[in-house]
Amino acid sequence: MKNAHVIGLGKSGVAAARLLRRDGWTVVLSDRSSSPALVEQQNALSQEGISVLLDYSFVPDSRTNLLVVSPGVPWDSPPLAAARDNGLEVIGEMELAWRFLQDRPWVGITGTNGKTTTTALTAAIFQAAGFNAPACGNIGYAACELALQPTVPDWVIAELSSYQIEAAATLAPKIGLWTTLTPDHLQRHRTVEHYAQIKASLVHRSEVAVFNGDDPYLRQHLPEEFPDGYWTSVGGKGAIAPLRPCAYIEAGWVKFEGIPIVRADALRMVGDHNQQNLLLAVTAACLAELDGEAIAAGVESFPGVPHRLEHICTWQGIDFINDSKATNYDAAEVGLRSVAAGSVLIAGGEAKEGDDTAWVQHIQARAATVLLIGDAAPQFAQRLDIAGYTAYEIVETMDRAVARGAEVAPALGASVVLLSPACASFDQYPNFEQRGEHFRQLCQERFL
Repeated sequence: MKNAHVIGLGKSGVAAARLLRRDGWTVVLSDRSSSPALVEQQNALSQEGISVLLDYSFVPDSRTNLLVVSPGVPWDSPPLAAARDNGLEVIGEMELAWRFLQDRPWVGITGTNGKTTTTALTAAIFQAAGFNAPACGNIGYAACELALQPTVPDWVIAELSSYQIEAAATLAPKIGLWTTLTPDHLQRHRTVEHYAQIKASLVHRSEVAVFNGDDPYLRQHLPEEFPDGYWTSVGGKGAIAPLRPCAYIEAGWVKFEGIPIVRADALRMVGDHNQQNLLLAVTAACLAELDGEAIAAGVESFPGVPHRLEHICTWQGIDFINDSKATNYDAAEVGLRSVAAGSVLIAGGEAKEGDDTAWVQHIQARAATVLLIGDAAPQFAQRLDIAGYTAYEIVETMDRAVARGAEVAPALGASVVLLSPACASFDQYPNFEQRGEHFRQLCQERFL
């Protein structure tokens, strides 16, 4: 008898349970939480032959053959360590999907920042070329959902976080892209070196490795580790030397190995960092030997990514921009650099570890005022005081931040009100998406 236990009643956990059930496994799905919505899910899944345990913490037992964990479950948590010590096979949902889809070519995209935009853009380009190439992982589908579909994809375009990679020991993409590396998730991974090693493990298993040559950490640490890697740069071919250049911007064009592919301004997204995301996506498409015209069409029609410098509305000449996905200092710094100076910034939430120096410097240089929300508000206020920046207010909630932003922006001559929190969302919202949707809703109710 094949008995599997899946931890986590989110999208990836449910997809993993269904995939195992279809493959003939007896499946138990558990979650530490309980709510009316989860009870409803429990009842629906029981009709599919999947047992669901709510308000339950996993304990290893001798009957279980396979344990599948969702990305939010710490890989080194005591129950998982005990399970491995007992000889139980423990894998992540992404590894399970790989076992069913490893005959398909994968593009695996990892990095601290930039991976969501790169993943979405890569999928859009492949789809413009006529491929069934859905985005999965942290965006789009759960990977196991793709294995459940009647039509197997031509390509799997997967955004892979460090959490997913450490639980997917055999996943080996055809093309591996690494966008950036800055300190993040250190409460889980402890050191930047360990965090980087996890991401490097995925790229080592990739047939072809592609790196952002403009990222300081990647440029300094990876050339010797990946002597056959391909490198990209917005600064032109010479900026990558002596590394192996594959894609770069020259005379306004994205060029792959010297051949013009698409105009750099064809991507309708603000911010210099998105030019680098464009280079990585185009490189993946060229390495997959997609037609140049299809690549250009995919780029030109790409609408952008929700919650990443997403324009919500314009009111009295002021743009309201949703950058809720900026959940760390580096991403929020990019957000500030991407909009006009003198903006009204909304920041705060659940603070993360990391170096906020550059972010604070950009606030001093580019923010007319900062409206602080969430648990981090007092901490951020103290940090700004130390830096000598006093043009902030603690407003606590998103409702007050949007209302106050509309009041102060005209008086300050600000052309932008930017939500770019530099924080996780879990103090007030289940995820950054719901935080961004609340911002959108408030703006649309007030200004449209």
